[in-house]
Amino acid sequence: MGKKGILLVNLGTPDSPEVSDVRTYLDEFLMDERVIDINAFQRTLLVKGIIVPFRSPKTSKLYKEIWDENGSPLLYYSKIQAAMLQEKLGEEYQVELAMRYQNPSIASGLDRLKAGLVESIQVIPLFPQYASASTGSVIQKVMELVSKWQTVPPISFINSFHDNELMIDTFAENAQKYQPESYDQILFSFHGLPERQLKKCDHTGQHCLKKDDCCSTLTNVNKFCYSAQCHDTARLIAKRLNIPAEKYSVCFQSRLGKEPWVQPYTSDVLKELAEKGKKRLLVFCPAFVADCLETLYEVSVEYHEEFRALGGEEVQLVASLNDDPKFIDALVEMVKPS
Repeated sequence: MGKKGILLVNLGTPDSPEVSDVRTYLDEFLMDERVIDINAFQRTLLVKGIIVPFRSPKTSKLYKEIWDENGSPLLYYSKIQAAMLQEKLGEEYQVELAMRYQNPSIASGLDRLKAGLVESIQVIPLFPQYASASTGSVIQKVMELVSKWQTVPPISFINSFHDNELMIDTFAENAQKYQPESYDQILFSFHGLPERQLKKCDHTGQHCLKKDDCCSTLTNVNKFCYSAQCHDTARLIAKRLNIPAEKYSVCFQSRLGKEPWVQPYTSDVLKELAEKGKKRLLVFCPAFVADCLETLYEVSVEYHEEFRALGGEEVQLVASLNDDPKFIDALVEMVKPS
């Protein structure tokens, strides 16, 4: 029999931090109908006429701040994760890495698996919490590409792994080196989404954003809600570290545009904590399995400077999962559940 194929898919990164490559990346990313979920004509005007021309030079400067001798940190760590998983799984499996946007593409990853004559394909979007704009987009792209094959092997998807115990353990262990008990407040800062995308996932139409704490507990109604899964991840990490509820906050970063996004916004939480006299903050970013622009610059630089300007002293980022062997064990567990 043939090997079993595994396709790891992360979000993506420009080929270089230069403006032209950043423009190409942003164009592909933001033109995704699941990322900016408005009609195609409006999306084209917004993305190609406003966002990409104005944001590309600014975003290029930010990427240059985190780009190092290994290139893009997200791509660098994603490659290491794929190689480590291949080593752990052995010769019975063929592991390929892809990015939803730019390179290596999902099409190229699937083609390599097809050329390897794999007997099945398991797709693992590297997003712990499910969102239509991330995991949903990966699933849609894979299905579109494979639907054109003459022979379609058995294909399965990992929908989310927000509560994976080994992942939770890895984040908790990464935090212990900073002595979390010595910080005034712990923040769990997740990537944000427009509120309208959360509402679309509420098939009952009776739960999402109908009350302030609709995401605080994971239930059968909101089990696929991004925000509810984020709160659950935060709760599990806090429980593992014995952090009481009043000592940690869940917030959301990376807002784009003026319409309401899932709240509270990280910037607002920083302001509130500074006003309460909090000085030292420890920040987790559990929506990411590899350090990237949002963790290495937005949190470690921008939020640190913002908090200091408000009277605080320190915003310390907890390192992401990156090349931690325990996270690779988590991936193995997903591939080969006991």
